Amino acid sequence: MAKTVDDLRNEIRVATGRFEREISATFTKEDLAALCDAVGYEIDTGSLPPTAEMRAGILARTDARDDDTVDGLDRAFRKDELEAIVAALGE
Repeated sequence: MAKTVDDLRNEIRVATGRFEREISATFTKEDLAALCDAVGYEIDTGSLPPTAEMRAGILARTDARDDDTVDGLDRAFRKDELEAIVAALGE
C-alpha cells in the first residue's frame, strides 16, 4: 500500500526528532528548521528564514531540485518531493 502525504510527513517528523501529528498538517517553521539541520542546510536559528527559502534549501540538499532558488516554493512539498526527502534521510 502506498504511503500518503500525511504518512510521509510524519515519517520525516519522526526522523528529525519532531512529533507525529494525528491530523493532516503541513510542516511548521520549526519542523522545517529541524529538517534543514537533518539534511545539512545551515540556517540561522536565531531568526528563521522564510519557509520558501528553507524548502528550497532542503530540496537542493536532497537532490529533489537542482538549485536552492525559491521560485515556485510558496507551497507545501509535493508527494514526490517528500519521497525524495524520506530517501535522503534514510541514507
